[in-house]
Amino acid sequence: MTILTPFIRKVAMLLMLGILPWSSALAQTFPSKPIRLVVPYPPGGGADGNARLLSQPMATILGQPIVVENKPGASGILAATNVLQSPADGYTLLFDTFPYVVNAVMHKLSFDPVKDLIPVSQAINMPLILVVPSDTPFKTLQELMTYAKANPGKLNYASYGAGGAAHLAAEMLGRDAGIDWVHVPYKGGAPAMADVLAGRVSAYFTNPITGLAHIKSGKIRPLATTGLQRMQVLPDVPTIAESGYKDFDVVEWNGFFVPKGTPEDVIQKLAQAIKAATQAPEVRKRMIDTGVEPVGNSPKEFAAFLQAQITKWGALVKTNNIKAD
Repeated sequence: MTILTPFIRKVAMLLMLGILPWSSALAQTFPSKPIRLVVPYPPGGGADGNARLLSQPMATILGQPIVVENKPGASGILAATNVLQSPADGYTLLFDTFPYVVNAVMHKLSFDPVKDLIPVSQAINMPLILVVPSDTPFKTLQELMTYAKANPGKLNYASYGAGGAAHLAAEMLGRDAGIDWVHVPYKGGAPAMADVLAGRVSAYFTNPITGLAHIKSGKIRPLATTGLQRMQVLPDVPTIAESGYKDFDVVEWNGFFVPKGTPEDVIQKLAQAIKAATQAPEVRKRMIDTGVEPVGNSPKEFAAFLQAQITKWGALVKTNNIKAD
């Protein structure tokens, strides 16, 4: 015969009487086993590093281990599908990034990212850095754009694939500046950066995790950053917005999602743990030192951010006729 603790007996009685909703009871006992965090990209990348950095304090806060699983492929679609096939109980989370928005506007999917994946919390913002090879004559964004306008089609830019943040940032700048430059897509950030370092491409919107070391070594030159405010790690590098392109704002982001049907109380508990993790002093320092901005917002705030992103990038994809790979 199973011996129930006083707490469990009380919960069971309230549930039988219909006084305590199942979701509330679940939240009180959640989590009672390890949590799986699915990352759509390979180990060692920026998203993977951020996921592992946050999972450590989150595990301490929640009192259960968090196991990071990498499921790369198809711009995050494979990982999202895996999460959606898991029970909606809070024990399987998706750590998605910028392609979530692009998938919603550029791909025909077997699921609806907006309706089937519930936002829990945006973990980080990560502005990009427009860089050029160190031996090019361009010292400022204005010099680069002046040359591009006078020489249509002669400049090119690297990206890590159609629809990625680096590609769409360049498309947006091309639209706003009225220039024509050539897209050179690569299969990842590493080969793209390799050709920038070798001087085989004219420019690249790199994320800070990849680019800062090369900037500090002098191998590439930063011209501008894509956030609305200057990056703390590059205080002397202007933003594109302050360089004459008002409201230009492009950020990569990482955030947590759960499958539709996950109890609201569980979602809120996860969001609180994520917020606390992003506010941990050691986590904040490590993020800021690598050019990452910790966020940790509410499910409602994250959902509003995502909708604004979908509207913004959907308009650009349509006006610039951007196609998926």
